[in-house]
Amino acid sequence: MNIERELWGRTPDGKEIFRYTLKNESGAYVQVSSIGAGLVAAAVPDRDGKLADVVLGYKNPLDYFGDGPCAGKVPGRYANRIALGRFSLDGKEYVLPVNNGPNHLHGGPDGFQNKVWESRIENGGVEFLYYSEDGEMGYPGALKAVVRYDWSEENELRMTLTAECDAPTVVNLTNHAYFNLNGEGSGSVLGHELRLNASEYLPTDETLIPLGESEPVAGTPMDFVTAKPLGRDIGADFPAIKYGKGYDSCWVIDGYEPGQIQAAAELYAPESGRVLEVFTTQPGVQVYTGNWLSGCPEGKSGRSYNDYGGVALECQHFPDSPNEPDYPSTVLRPGEVFEEAIIFAFGVRTCESSAETGEGRMTE
Repeated sequence: MNIERELWGRTPDGKEIFRYTLKNESGAYVQVSSIGAGLVAAAVPDRDGKLADVVLGYKNPLDYFGDGPCAGKVPGRYANRIALGRFSLDGKEYVLPVNNGPNHLHGGPDGFQNKVWESRIENGGVEFLYYSEDGEMGYPGALKAVVRYDWSEENELRMTLTAECDAPTVVNLTNHAYFNLNGEGSGSVLGHELRLNASEYLPTDETLIPLGESEPVAGTPMDFVTAKPLGRDIGADFPAIKYGKGYDSCWVIDGYEPGQIQAAAELYAPESGRVLEVFTTQPGVQVYTGNWLSGCPEGKSGRSYNDYGGVALECQHFPDSPNEPDYPSTVLRPGEVFEEAIIFAFGVRTCESSAETGEGRMTE
């Protein structure tokens, strides 16, 4: 494994921004950045062995700051939404900035995704560290977050997320990369086929705050238990789809047990043959079909992405968990360690298949 570090740019106040390239012996590589501990590239082979970058991102590193899509980065202190920007912990109410309609999203406007993290090459991987002060964006307690990336010879990217605190707080960390398995900038992902290891999802109100209990996906457009194209039902007259102009919901991963790796999702692009399998220790996966990508900064291909140009598969705890005592807890206390893992395993399928027909043909 070869790891290279480069100075990628500087912030207006002079902070150095580093980018790391982790390349295996086959030539496949990923790139990660100290802006939001982000995944900014993943060049992996198609069924013909041709490498292409399948992660959406920007040409100018400074465009990663404050971008609406949160491309590739680690949002925090709490990924996803907290209703009305309020939660109570140990009898005290905390008020957070509202930055998504009436709700708090991804740790607020100055969340972890918009910070330059400390970084280093360590034991064959890359580690990023961010120290969040007590009271930052309204959250109680100081928090030390560490994100580690490891890239394998088998084209598997393992991401380990850990955090410790000095006072009770809440934390939810994930990765917000957008994938297009035909190559970033190649167009819509609505022809990609998605399968989820999830027989239930979390219905929400129109502001995308969960209503409480999960419901079965069976008989609804939310059913990805059997693989189907992302675009098949994306125009359905169904609340969860209409609220977000596409998919932007959290699915409950079947068989979840704290600390145990479970299959979460499998994404397949029939055109290129690339497959992405996602595994995680987290209880949920938020699927977001890039419904509002239009107008984002200039992409790596030299133009802005369009809506549905990538799909995010965000393994995380459930939205608004601090206000839902029956959800898996996101409370972290002194002496405890938040530790979760996400694995993005890239591969290829040697035959073209269609979830529309169930038919396939071997490639030559």
